[in-house]
Amino acid sequence: MAFALPVWFAVQDELGQEEADRGALSPFHHLDDEALFQMFHLSRTCIAFVTDSVRLRMKKLPLDTRSLSVDSVVMVALNYYAHGASSAAVLQRAGLSPADSGSIINTVSGVIAGMSDQFVSFPLTRHARASVAFRVEKLCGIPKVLGVLAPAHFKIRASPYDKDTFRSFVNTLGYTSVVSQIICDSDGNILSVEKCSAGSTFEQDLWDSSFRGREMENELHGSYWVIGGKGYHLSKHVLTPVSEPGNDSEARFNEAHAKIYDVMRTTLGSMKRRFRCLMQLGFAQEGSLNNKSNIIKACCVLHNIAIKFSVPPPPIAGKIERLLPGKQHSAPVEVDPEAVKARQKLIKENFSAVCSGQDTSGSSSSSSSSADENL
Repeated sequence: MAFALPVWFAVQDELGQEEADRGALSPFHHLDDEALFQMFHLSRTCIAFVTDSVRLRMKKLPLDTRSLSVDSVVMVALNYYAHGASSAAVLQRAGLSPADSGSIINTVSGVIAGMSDQFVSFPLTRHARASVAFRVEKLCGIPKVLGVLAPAHFKIRASPYDKDTFRSFVNTLGYTSVVSQIICDSDGNILSVEKCSAGSTFEQDLWDSSFRGREMENELHGSYWVIGGKGYHLSKHVLTPVSEPGNDSEARFNEAHAKIYDVMRTTLGSMKRRFRCLMQLGFAQEGSLNNKSNIIKACCVLHNIAIKFSVPPPPIAGKIERLLPGKQHSAPVEVDPEAVKARQKLIKENFSAVCSGQDTSGSSSSSSSSADENL
């Protein structure tokens, strides 16, 4: 994923005469950088970039008989993402009442989620795939990997009086959540975010029904893998750990797999520290999760933008939340023998006693390029 300064300049160019239309300064222009970060968990430059990007898509938001500035409504939404609620001070500065905040947050979240096609990008070109795979192999030694695949669970509230709906939201750790399918790269950039389903949904079901999963399994991205946990089935494109390692090579592979898979845990932990709304998304009903989905996607967009602007997340408070253990179907799963052979070939070529001492940091360019030769 790359945009940084070129996109920034493009945004400024497109704004052009709109700067004159904006007129008044942001209601938060007088705050110092530390106060801004405490309020929004983003830097001043990052906030300006996000606001200008939203302005291109929504000049003004009508509310009752008034028209509100884009600056004001974006600030209300960013404050909600950062803390899980819009503070009275922010609402007062924006000239809004608490009753206004819900509809504003939903509207702004929809706009920022719609920016995911620009700021959340799966590697689609030969060069992009080779670049992502190179960095993964440099980190863990596993070649031909396009990212880390995991179900991301976000707590919600559900009414226990509707027992069927309530049970559908209960995940493997026993709390109610919604789950989205996320893929990240070795640097923690979100490459793909799809689906928003009740927390009891199986990971494999998410993958099978997802746009990205169908693309990968239909060979649209070549002979690459994504790293998946135990809740996924081993396939030609989802690389899972060996359930019972039978030798040192398989043990070394599992260690490498755990190392790259842990990047997802760190990434989600960073997102939840920066955007505390993800710690509790409020009440949800099955079949009407669009607003929750937009908030999750908006936070993914903002997470990637924050990385590009080198804005650190707030410091860690307590333990980083672990990824949920995989939810597996009770019926036995028939493993694709071709996928098993492919994984064994990968292990033999990269994690045998001979290979384990070799420097693989520069080998991924050739292996990644060869994966694209038949595209």
